[in-house]
Amino acid sequence: MELLEKRILTDGKTAPGDILKVDNFVNHLIDVEFINECGKEFYRLFGDCNVTKILTIEASGIGIACITALGFGVPVLFAKKAKSANVTGRVYSSKVHSYTHGNDSNVFVSQDYLLPTDRVLIIDDFLAKGSALEGLIDIVNQAGATLVGAGILIEKEYQGGGNIIRERGIRVESLAKIASLDENGITFCR
Repeated sequence: MELLEKRILTDGKTAPGDILKVDNFVNHLIDVEFINECGKEFYRLFGDCNVTKILTIEASGIGIACITALGFGVPVLFAKKAKSANVTGRVYSSKVHSYTHGNDSNVFVSQDYLLPTDRVLIIDDFLAKGSALEGLIDIVNQAGATLVGAGILIEKEYQGGGNIIRERGIRVESLAKIASLDENGITFCR
């Protein structure tokens, strides 16, 4: 998506450790009008899939998923990274590794909210090595729900996670795919 690529080049910043900072418009300070355009693109890509639920992971994906869900007219369910007193009963859980934070988490979703009859679209901000996406796919599979695909705002294609998941026959649509990233700049896949 050219609009997203331009915004990354204008407002994104690279940081040591192979990090792309887009926190000034995506995942800390959210430019709602801009993310709404991204949500419309996800709807264009997946609008014919009869999505009943959008699934994301705490916390950065929640804003993008909520705005995207408006176009689909469906609820958003997010996998939590910490169990709280308001989540009771049985849960689906999966272990994920956060590339950004460098730690592992068990994420979970209440079985009350993800059903075998659901048709699930996963939405997230980044895809690098694919651990978070793998964890969400695992949760969808545990529920016996149908995964229609994954919509990713920014994929670091060179880290391979997206290709591993695509090789399994899972549809992954990324609005911006980065071929390389370093202190000298960002190159997008063509």
